Amino acid sequence: MKEYPQMLSVLRIAALLAVLAPLGAASARDYQTQDSCDGFPKVFLKTRPGLCVGLVASHLGFARGVTIIGHDVFVLDMGGWRKGQGRLLRLKQDGHAPLEVLLSGLDKPSALVAGPDGALYMGVAGRIVRVDLSGTKPEMRDVVTGLPETGRHPLTALAFAPDGQLYINIGSATDHCETPDDDAPDAQKACSETAQNPPRASIVSVRPGPGAVAWKDAKLVATGLRNSMGLAVLPNGTLVAAVNARDAINKADPNLSDTALPHDTYDVIRPGANYGWPYCFDNNLPSPEYPHHACADMEKPALLLPAHAAPLGLLAYQGDALPDLQGQLVVPYHGYRKTGHRIMTLKISAGGEPVGVPEPLVWGWEGRTPLSPVGAPVSVAEMADGSLLVSEDHNGTLLRIAKSDVHGETH
Repeated sequence: MKEYPQMLSVLRIAALLAVLAPLGAASARDYQTQDSCDGFPKVFLKTRPGLCVGLVASHLGFARGVTIIGHDVFVLDMGGWRKGQGRLLRLKQDGHAPLEVLLSGLDKPSALVAGPDGALYMGVAGRIVRVDLSGTKPEMRDVVTGLPETGRHPLTALAFAPDGQLYINIGSATDHCETPDDDAPDAQKACSETAQNPPRASIVSVRPGPGAVAWKDAKLVATGLRNSMGLAVLPNGTLVAAVNARDAINKADPNLSDTALPHDTYDVIRPGANYGWPYCFDNNLPSPEYPHHACADMEKPALLLPAHAAPLGLLAYQGDALPDLQGQLVVPYHGYRKTGHRIMTLKISAGGEPVGVPEPLVWGWEGRTPLSPVGAPVSVAEMADGSLLVSEDHNGTLLRIAKSDVHGETH
């Protein structure tokens, strides 16, 4: 699933059903549960041996960003793609307390991270805001303004570095720099999105302070990244990204398979590097619209991920409660095709280079039985006890991956 509103009518309906579900009977997107997964009702999903998945909360609308401060869990309900329908939600007591609505009327909130100053940082349409939780009610102020709101990828992803820098994904406005009439771009000209200053399809950074920073004044980190919806910073400060690649490559070249190509990518971000969009795909292959582009000069991805897996989150696991995950990345595949609806892990070196290939962590979200709906995991957050929270927009739920009392929860 790629992040553009023009092709999300199905998910708009899903979000509406999730909002309306509390008012009626159980919907087709409700999970069946049985027994307990470390204090939460256990759902019928498959996991690695020794783990289970619990249902923390449901009927959360279009659940996107999730983060934790102390024992408080915060979730963003994006409200679908309609303007001003989003909410900031809180569940105290590590998710055991009733749901609270802290803010409403937000415009497409999606990214959510806890800052080093104890505040929340949230991506909404056109800006990044800081949410101060120290008073009797949350207070927002702008951190970054003027973010682009047009095109296919208006949503941001956020990640804090150990030195206090805040990294921000700026998605491309188009799929492959096609024209407004969906014609192929002019191969003799630079894509207007890459030529503008600052460019779309990039990652920028700011150091939050007392005043707001305009997007045009943010530090440009890397370019040529179509939509880096998964961002994470490793303990040594290395930035890594999971990037959603283009669609409809077969339209430009019928000999190329839309099912198998192009691959989404995992990238170790080198400051100043250009990763090739829209001119190149996969391991520096020229896009069919730009057959003569010098792709050898572009930065290669660190690893090719499955085509259309659509990773919308990324987490560098730091805990020790789930020892099998130590030193690994957790990568939710959100995509609506068969490569999506699962959560993977990837072993990496200290510098972020992949060691091997992604391995399944949670799966069984295909909706083939009445016990579990089709899943669409978005964001992953690590709790203080080392368990993992997962938001899911298609079903409006919050799930938790934890140790199981039963060896191997492979229903």
